Amino acid sequence: MALAYTLPDRLPLWQRLLFAIPLIGRISKEVAYGETENFVYALITLVCLWGCSIVLFGIPGLYLPAVALVPVMFILLIAISRG
Repeated sequence: MALAYTLPDRLPLWQRLLFAIPLIGRISKEVAYGETENFVYALITLVCLWGCSIVLFGIPGLYLPAVALVPVMFILLIAISRG
């Protein structure tokens, strides 16, 4: 079976570790090295999964993913402020 994308000969360690995770790795590999519309499909998938968690768990499904992303936003703000 031929792949729809070509990978570089030697990937960095963090990419090899990320791509080794079964479902998330496949999605991230498709977004990083696949077609350009794969990014849009991945965003739509994440929004749909968030919507399913809201339907399944109610209000905690709405705010817990946002609370879990607080450290990511702190790191992003620190990176922006450092230039």
